[in-house]
Amino acid sequence: MKIRQPIIGVLGHVDHGKTSLLDAIRGTSIAKKEHGGITQHIGATEVPIETIYEICGSLIKERKFKIPGLLFIDTPGHEAFTTLRARGGSLSDIAILVVDIREKVMQQTVESLNILKKFKTPFIIAATKIDLIDGWRNSQNKPFVQAIAEQKDFVKEELDRSIYTISEQLFNHGFSSERYDRISDFTKNVAIVPVSSKLRIGIADLLLVLIGLSQRYLENQLKTEEGPGVGTVLEIKEEKGLGKTLDVILYEGTIRKGDTIVVSGKNKPVITKVKILLKPRPLDEIRDPRDPFIQVKEVSAAAGIKIAAPDIDDVIPGGIVKVANIENLEHIINEIRDESKLAIDLSEDGIVIKADAKGSLEALYYELSLLGVPVKKAGIGDVTKRDVVDAETTQNELNRIIIAYNVKAPQDIVSGTSVKIIEGKVLYELIDKYKETIEKEKERIEEEKRSEINFPVKLKILENYIFRTSKPAIVGVRVLAGKIKPDLPVMNSEGKSLGTIKSIRDKDQTLKEAIMGQEVAVSISEAVVGRNVQPGEIIYSDLSENDVKKLKNLELTYEENETLNEIISIKRREKPFWGI
Repeated sequence: MKIRQPIIGVLGHVDHGKTSLLDAIRGTSIAKKEHGGITQHIGATEVPIETIYEICGSLIKERKFKIPGLLFIDTPGHEAFTTLRARGGSLSDIAILVVDIREKVMQQTVESLNILKKFKTPFIIAATKIDLIDGWRNSQNKPFVQAIAEQKDFVKEELDRSIYTISEQLFNHGFSSERYDRISDFTKNVAIVPVSSKLRIGIADLLLVLIGLSQRYLENQLKTEEGPGVGTVLEIKEEKGLGKTLDVILYEGTIRKGDTIVVSGKNKPVITKVKILLKPRPLDEIRDPRDPFIQVKEVSAAAGIKIAAPDIDDVIPGGIVKVANIENLEHIINEIRDESKLAIDLSEDGIVIKADAKGSLEALYYELSLLGVPVKKAGIGDVTKRDVVDAETTQNELNRIIIAYNVKAPQDIVSGTSVKIIEGKVLYELIDKYKETIEKEKERIEEEKRSEINFPVKLKILENYIFRTSKPAIVGVRVLAGKIKPDLPVMNSEGKSLGTIKSIRDKDQTLKEAIMGQEVAVSISEAVVGRNVQPGEIIYSDLSENDVKKLKNLELTYEENETLNEIISIKRREKPFWGI
């Protein structure tokens, strides 16, 4: 049975060096092109084992590997990682988690760790940008173990401190880790490989660890039979002279020109025929920009390929591709249908989520589920008026939200509705936007509720500031608790009504409200100073039992709670069960 190359995904926080690392792997490999160099696939880069032997040199010594090389997915980031799926898990057999040696574990690093945990994908850490450690001596194109030996002690100590911090952070997320050259048991520790993409330091170490771990622990899952091809759609692209094409990573079996294939579609599996099978021209050939591809008759796993086929408009990125024949066509259609079902539990009252691919949608759902956010509807494709109607009819107004992940969401379709659209192309930014939107909505709803309810208020009438004794009484007050506003009903300390506050003034200014700590002049409609209220007396908002019931569902300050208890005590002097 043939052993294929492991497929490797690259994840990490924004700007931690994912693309630079892939460029460094490609660049280091191209530099060794006299020994075969790299093979550029559609959406992937293959580094053959012969090139790895050459790059790793003295690190490998006499060791030989059965694995034919490494296949790196060229689209970095966990958005791609979650979109590209295979057999219910990740397309990647092993992953590189990129961590900036200076910034350590960041928000997207944690999201990446969650994704790796979810898919049970083995991974190593590439601790990038080690050349930016103060005092680092230029050791270009060297393995890390050689480069570190050339550094001064204080540089080595600084690197160790940084790696220790990263290890500590990873431990807090359930992973034990260590610098790769200090590990004796790779089943118990995640390997940390320090690298500099800029100086191409540690690239040899990284390739050696990847090939070694793949050989030792992944050999069984890398065995591939010479059977029908199975792959994952990277994306759908329009190519001049070909029309719509599928970029596919083939991870099992063989695909041939003329094969019938079944592919995951938006609403149902798509059945089509391979019209043309394409691979890129080798990098070391003179490339004609008008003709970047070469036609081939067949391709075996693992490989990145382009398929030209008719009727593929409804194919979804991240979907499964399977070669079928007349005998097993129905069976394959059912398999694709089952595999295309969303792993999402819907709620009656929740938000609406839309994404460009099944994997993206499930990744978005997964992040929302960690926050306890219910989802009412989930779908692939652009946001439609139907989605807006579904969101608008959600009972909880906090859930009248549509999250659009990497799809079109015209804002005008929510015009005149209470629905809010949150859109973006980066998962963690979408989640942050959602949190911000929810906080703002909660504040707005709270403010609306507060404006409809009379709140507990406690005032002291200032003895030396009686400006008018009645019709209405105008007095100076200090707000001891709560917030006063015009039309607030008030009562004296015995629970007798004083009418309402008609106006609030501070010197020559009329105010809409006054808060705790302020001293202002107020006019009180039914108050008569010296009769139903006295100078220096404490007065309160005159709450109804209905107000008290509504207040139980709102967050009150400590002072408001204390004042509410005082008001209830006053009311119960006449009605013992008031407010119950």
